[in-house]
Amino acid sequence: MSHVAEISAEKFIEEVNQYQGKVLVDFFAPWCGPCKMLAPVIEQVAQEHQDLKVVKVDADHAQQLMSQFSVRGIPTLLLIKDGELIDRKVGAASVKQVTDFVNQ
Repeated sequence: MSHVAEISAEKFIEEVNQYQGKVLVDFFAPWCGPCKMLAPVIEQVAQEHQDLKVVKVDADHAQQLMSQFSVRGIPTLLLIKDGELIDRKVGAASVKQVTDFVNQ
């Protein structure tokens, strides 16, 4: 069962900014090779961290969000806690790298 939900830019405020707790946001695109490599990593991290909300945003349909968070390349991971941006990670990463990223 997937723990990663794809959300639209319109749902971002409700699903991420107003969420109390940590949210890992994966900006991706269906045509992006590194994004495809990162997808199973994100899925595994989501399954191993039940307290972490994990969402994906299709960068092609979220230009305003990309601009708001200064996302210039994909994949980009944002770590948001209680509506505040804590950190970002750009590019493909291993399970350990993403786990370390979300555990900060």
